[in-house]
Amino acid sequence: MTDTDTAIAAAGQTDSGQKRYGMLIDLSLCVGCSACAVACKIENAVPVTCFNTWVESWDSGEYPKTTRANVPKLCNHCADAPCITVCPTGATFVEEGGAVVIDRQECIGCGSCVQACPYGARYLDAEAGRAGKCTYCFHRASQGMLPACVGTCITQARIFGDTNDPESDISRILADADAEALRAELGLDTATRYLGLSETLLAEQSSTVSRGGNKREPSR
Repeated sequence: MTDTDTAIAAAGQTDSGQKRYGMLIDLSLCVGCSACAVACKIENAVPVTCFNTWVESWDSGEYPKTTRANVPKLCNHCADAPCITVCPTGATFVEEGGAVVIDRQECIGCGSCVQACPYGARYLDAEAGRAGKCTYCFHRASQGMLPACVGTCITQARIFGDTNDPESDISRILADADAEALRAELGLDTATRYLGLSETLLAEQSSTVSRGGNKREPSR
């Protein structure tokens, strides 16, 4: 059992309705180093071939005027989360601060939540027979610490905090910035937001997309 599993089991299925955790990612600062993904794997004991967070990268433009586009992905912690609706055992639920988490003791590994997530942010741990995903490092956040990915970001591209607290760093930035959500048309009220998202996604793509070294088409 990981520290997150222990924290979730100890806290129980609660939703205080007071704070709401959120993450803001400034794409102009992300260099695609994947330190966030590595830190997450170490902190949360994420299985090999699985990721709670990852960076999708591709080249844009033509030589000699080329740039590298980097879009970190993770669970969006939707206020109206489809994964919660389809879970047959209630294993997926909203924890304090609005974090969408999984009680792995209740999860039966049916995969319904994996199929329901429109962001591809969930996976099945074949060895454990349980679903997995980003939890905003609930075991850390609930103790006032930053998620591992935020603390390790070399450019401070990730900002985390309580979006319901007007004095928090993330709230101050959101008040003055035009933050965007992935697939905003779904209306899921996501807690993960981006700066510079439209500009990045609309840039000319001149290479395949890399996701942790695996070539694939972007999930936009």
